[in-house]
Amino acid sequence: MLYRIKLVLVCIVIHEIEYKPWICLVGNSKHALLQAELRPISTLDMSDLPKIKLQLTTFDKSIEFISWIGMALIWILTFSNYSTLPEIIPVHYNGAGEADRFGNKTQILILPIVSTVLFMGLTYLNRFPHIFNYPTELTKENALHQYNNATRMIRFLKLAIIIIFGLIVFKTIQNAHGNVEGLGIWFLPLTIGLILIPMIYYILKSIEQKLKKKKS
Repeated sequence: MLYRIKLVLVCIVIHEIEYKPWICLVGNSKHALLQAELRPISTLDMSDLPKIKLQLTTFDKSIEFISWIGMALIWILTFSNYSTLPEIIPVHYNGAGEADRFGNKTQILILPIVSTVLFMGLTYLNRFPHIFNYPTELTKENALHQYNNATRMIRFLKLAIIIIFGLIVFKTIQNAHGNVEGLGIWFLPLTIGLILIPMIYYILKSIEQKLKKKKS
């Protein structure tokens, strides 16, 4: 479940550059293949998985705080600039970050709405780490470590969402006023990096414990 959500998340964020979050459904064969390769590995039934109340560290709380502030700033940035926007603004950027389609300024409201839905959805999901799929064997002995690892990864993904959507809103406003052109060629690699780097890091960290256990 966790990895399916992450695949959908990558697609939504990338497609949101086009303001079309609804077109990225995990339904084609390529995504289905990726999902099939990430099946859960556990010696416990779902009903037997331990439900542990995790204690947030200062670092975890800081990431949460920054993310919540960032989400609020996206809404403030959007509404504080909405009245000054021209009626026609960029609503689509190609892979090079160039604006290649334009539409009514009301479409900019899609950005804070979608970012909030994603953010709140992941926040709710993070309350139930015992329902996630994990890339290594889950036992009662390693459950706490795996839960902390997975929830921290989700926390970083939430922050990545806020950064990405905040940048799109800011750059769209700048484009609409003629101050800049496009998102910049760096935007798509940045988007992919912000999402994939924490995913890869925490998945490897999760697998690392399994390797250490085998060596011992």
